[in-house]
Amino acid sequence: MISIVYGGNRKIYEGLLMSVMSVAKFTNEQLCINVLTMDLSDSDPRFTPFSDQQIALLDEIVKKKNPQSKVVKVDMTELYKKYLLGGKNHGTAYTPYTLLRLMIDQTPQIGDKAIYLDIDTMSCSDIKQLYEQDVEGYDFLACKDYMGRFWIRPSYCNAGVLLMNIKHMKESQLFEKCRKLVYEKKLYFSDQTALNKYGKKKHLPFKFNEQRNIKDDTVVKHFCKGIKWVPFFNVYNIKQWQKDSVHKNLKIFMFDDIYAEVDKLKISHTECF
Repeated sequence: MISIVYGGNRKIYEGLLMSVMSVAKFTNEQLCINVLTMDLSDSDPRFTPFSDQQIALLDEIVKKKNPQSKVVKVDMTELYKKYLLGGKNHGTAYTPYTLLRLMIDQTPQIGDKAIYLDIDTMSCSDIKQLYEQDVEGYDFLACKDYMGRFWIRPSYCNAGVLLMNIKHMKESQLFEKCRKLVYEKKLYFSDQTALNKYGKKKHLPFKFNEQRNIKDDTVVKHFCKGIKWVPFFNVYNIKQWQKDSVHKNLKIFMFDDIYAEVDKLKISHTECF
């Protein structure tokens, strides 16, 4: 069984749906997908959790590939309010949902090992290749951040794709250290910076978190922010659910079958969109 964790809110459901569909497409393994979410609509109307109907649709999709697979919603509202609400990084350019991974130690149902994926990721081949990497002796395995390795430090990792040794992370108190830092100190990349600061990590090849062009051996494509230098300096932030931009600007067409299926689901499951 492959354990996978996502975190997010209702607003980006289409991205979650596409990411889960891509994972299921390329593997025959049993999947246990835990979706961390929370309701903070009392402080921001945008921050509503994924609905039960949305999670049920994901569960239905993964079971079509492997009947033993499942998708589970994990309500993190009270945990977030207990540990991080009111902290220095609650209101930043990034939503508080990125911080939910820092409380995985409080969710025993996830187990001792899991892949954490940002919602703006898509599988390009079997995710089993990542899950089978040896995590012994490390808190997590991750790829270097494409730009951060130059601008921050050579060992700086991108936290959008993590193979987490949760057992080791609990023993090293990594979750607690990161929560404390994020709560007390303003950080531009908040949880990512905290994980880099305290975590004992092993670097993975970029094929497990490809932050630029998809290669023949790419396992996970990350639709994160990037920079194009020619014909002029340009910062772009195109997500996989922005089909026209993915086609026109990124020249990526390998997910067209998923786009077509999502279009059908928008008609048959209107309550989820």
